[in-house]
Amino acid sequence: MAKLNHATMMQCITNVLTGSKGDEKAKPRNFPESIDMLVNLKNYDTQRDKRFSGSIKLPRVARPRFKICIIGDAYHQGQAQSQNIPSLNVDDLKKLNKNKKLVKKMCASYDLFIASESLIKTIPRIVGPHMNRAGKFPTAVAQGEDLTAKVEELRSTVKFQLKKVLCLGTCIGHCDMEEEDVRLNLVLSTNFLVSMLKKNWQNLKSVYIKSTMGKPQRVF
Repeated sequence: MAKLNHATMMQCITNVLTGSKGDEKAKPRNFPESIDMLVNLKNYDTQRDKRFSGSIKLPRVARPRFKICIIGDAYHQGQAQSQNIPSLNVDDLKKLNKNKKLVKKMCASYDLFIASESLIKTIPRIVGPHMNRAGKFPTAVAQGEDLTAKVEELRSTVKFQLKKVLCLGTCIGHCDMEEEDVRLNLVLSTNFLVSMLKKNWQNLKSVYIKSTMGKPQRVF
């Protein structure tokens, strides 16, 4: 069974992290670059073979600056305010009046949404289908569930979804992480993806990692 070569992987990670710092003449970047995993598949027919979708929670937070908003009932609104988590309530959604442009603007303001379990079924009736079409339909959070823990979980979770093309990508870390933390996230993400493929490693053509502004580094 094929697997990632440790030496190659560590060299690629070093190149990505070193490259993100730039040189003395380069302008300093005023944001933490993410580290993306880019995958190309082979021997896969997206028309005939079953498409897949799956997510895995990584041991290290991959996206610390992911903007998450809670659409909450009174209980979760209180939690959000005390923990400085952006929040909206039902009245805020009603003000959008199912206007497609306004809903899209709201969706564009955040990377992910969480909603109180009691409100999940209500949201489509208030805002229409637009959140779902934008791929931003909220993840449910139960009454009594720790909101901070839920946010951390979502920032640590990566998703793979095969659609019509044989290229996949997801964020597995950021350039402020230690090399070992990036390695751990990369190995677990790759192994999880391989486990969903019909012929496992035989379907994997190539794997690259790159920072937001950096050059791709071939890991596999």
